Amino acid sequence: MKLRYLLPALLVAASPAPKSPAQLFGPLYHAVQMRGIFPDSKTFADATPKRPAAAILADYAKCRCAEDATLRQFVRVNFDIPEAPAAPPSSERLPLKAHIDALWPQLTRTTARVPAGSSALTLPRRYVVPGGRFREMYYWDSYFTMLGLARGGRQDLVEDMVVDFGSLVDRYGHIPNGTRTYYLSRSQPPVFYLIAGLSRDAKTLSVRNRQLRAEHAYWMAGAEALKLGQQNARVVRLADGALLNRYWDDRDDPRDESYKEDTELADRTPGRDRKQLFRDLRAAAESGWDFSSRWFADGRSLATIRTTRFAPVDLNSLMVGMEQAIAANCRTLRDAPCATAFDKRATARVAAMRAHLWNGRFFADLDLDTGKPNGFASAAMAFPLFAGVATEDQARATAKALAPFVGEGGIRTTLVSSGQQWDEPNGWAPLQWVGVQGLRRYRETALAERIAAAWLASVEREYRASGKLLEKYDVVERRPGGGGEYPNQDGFGWTNGVTRALMP
Repeated sequence: MKLRYLLPALLVAASPAPKSPAQLFGPLYHAVQMRGIFPDSKTFADATPKRPAAAILADYAKCRCAEDATLRQFVRVNFDIPEAPAAPPSSERLPLKAHIDALWPQLTRTTARVPAGSSALTLPRRYVVPGGRFREMYYWDSYFTMLGLARGGRQDLVEDMVVDFGSLVDRYGHIPNGTRTYYLSRSQPPVFYLIAGLSRDAKTLSVRNRQLRAEHAYWMAGAEALKLGQQNARVVRLADGALLNRYWDDRDDPRDESYKEDTELADRTPGRDRKQLFRDLRAAAESGWDFSSRWFADGRSLATIRTTRFAPVDLNSLMVGMEQAIAANCRTLRDAPCATAFDKRATARVAAMRAHLWNGRFFADLDLDTGKPNGFASAAMAFPLFAGVATEDQARATAKALAPFVGEGGIRTTLVSSGQQWDEPNGWAPLQWVGVQGLRRYRETALAERIAAAWLASVEREYRASGKLLEKYDVVERRPGGGGEYPNQDGFGWTNGVTRALMP
């Protein structure tokens, strides 16, 4: 039976996305970023204009800003620049668990109102930020942060953040990468069903399920019109008619928050279509794995990134989880047609993943150009276990394939040392949680507990040395992680959350 992807009848039309700073300030934005007025491209993306954009641009057209000092002064006269992030207070004398619980107030924010022209998006309730340069609420980060909030008795903050995420769906039709205007053109791994599952407020189930169905419709937009072998935005139809998803971004220009880096990469890569390169960079940001050799054609160079040419194993595993959650909610709400429809969608996706993403040893991303799962091994292979997609035999094989990823400090992201942050030797909190919970689900307990113990020991070791919890760790040498477009950040939301949730 052909399945239709329709928005729930009660869904209010999404609001138009406000313009991002790069779209608002055009030539001024380009000049500030390309001339390196601020060391971090995100600084100017987060700056707040003191006057309307048109007035600032009119004055800029008359400005003799050839010298960097003059341009810098122009910017400071016309914008409020965010202060450098303050590190959370160090408290080496506190036990790690108590330190994490004490950090939540330091990372809690509210943005019920924002100044005119700000790139920040309003939210009705309190929320927790990751920390460091990340001053806003992020999508998939927050689920892993909320695990720690729930474990630490902060259900009040959990409920607030569930409301915040639902409000984003109601306003924009999806949950953006983060709560900035420049993130609205993309999402992140769809974990809202997991976020909503942390709520204890049974009275809101109908509202949350409507929002989940709206998010599902966002990811499946255009599916009905696809012919065999075609792709549109985030959805792909395979040659056998199966539907899967891919990462995407609705824009194909440099990212506001990494404007200079993206532009310079395109300038160094004259053989590539610039718009497609920007799209693939942005799609990698939607994946959360920005950046990783997982997405590179040559396995080494960012210039060969081709994120949009894969149907990723993690994304499609989470889509199964979303579809199953919607079906379960519909049963509770006594909406039998909805429950049946989403059960069928989940069953069809599981069958497609087993047929097209299993390479005989582990689940891998489907290469849309070859029509085959690639042989690239990454920690993303744990997601089908986390979502219950794997058969028992596939789970055993996956555990065997995942074992070499486990270092003294936890699961490394890949087995490739490319210099990118989502590659060896780095380990990240979300992948520890997914790996541990996925292995536990299939009773691969020994490996699961080995990973959990290694991660906790690594975090504890660094905390004792520096008093900090970091964004990422070198899990081979058990030291702070490196690589990527910016220095390692401390705070740090999802590390705090996963560590707290894994603690006895």
